[in-house]
Amino acid sequence: MSKVYSVEEARKKMEYFCSYQDRCHAEVSARLRDMGMISQAIDVIMTKLIQDNYLNEERFARSFARGKHRIKGWGIPRITSELKLRSISLANIKAALTEIPADDYHENFDKLAEKKWQTTLEKDLLKKKKKVADFLLRKGFESQLVLDKIHQLGKS
Repeated sequence: MSKVYSVEEARKKMEYFCSYQDRCHAEVSARLRDMGMISQAIDVIMTKLIQDNYLNEERFARSFARGKHRIKGWGIPRITSELKLRSISLANIKAALTEIPADDYHENFDKLAEKKWQTTLEKDLLKKKKKVADFLLRKGFESQLVLDKIHQLGKS
């Protein structure tokens, strides 16, 4: 049998949930539904979390973009699609992408591509190019950027 939470208990749990990591509205709402809260209670709790600044969609989007780019090495298209999956508004997505300086973006892309090129042990040049290109595309980089880099790496 699952525990029944009062609105106050659920709000306190969500304050803690939001305080140790930025969360998006959809994530918190889903967590509240999992706790068995009714939609009116969810609305009240979400409003209170937003008012008390535990929940801030723009802050979430910005930290998500920074972290996924810096730590996971994701490209802008992948970050954008992941934010859209979390129902983040286009305005907040645009704000989040300003957290990634163009210089850093291209520098990280080049480092990632060159490292993958060096560590891919494929002898056949075409297969090696495909493996590295597939890797960079999975990371979410723009296809033209990937193609240009693969062409450059294939010549060296």
